[in-house]
Amino acid sequence: MAVNIKEDWIIAPDGYAAYYCAGECNFPLNAHMNATNHAIVQTLVHLMNPWRYPKPCCAPTKLNPISVLYFLDDQNVILKKYKKMVVKSCGCH
Repeated sequence: MAVNIKEDWIIAPDGYAAYYCAGECNFPLNAHMNATNHAIVQTLVHLMNPWRYPKPCCAPTKLNPISVLYFLDDQNVILKKYKKMVVKSCGCH
């Protein structure tokens, strides 16, 4: 997912790749799905009562920061790190 942050007051970056997680988590939840214990229980409950409880969803499990260089005012330039902006890995939640 490309995010455009081009503004007059932002020096860099013009944008960044935020990435994203998508999809349902189907039974059985394998180790490569990074499933939480809650997701495992939700999957089992969904199997017993699928019309009432949804499947777990794929969601970010690790997020990385981005650094943004911007003008605070006419005289000051700030370099700020914004936490949890880029998806690094996904899992079932």
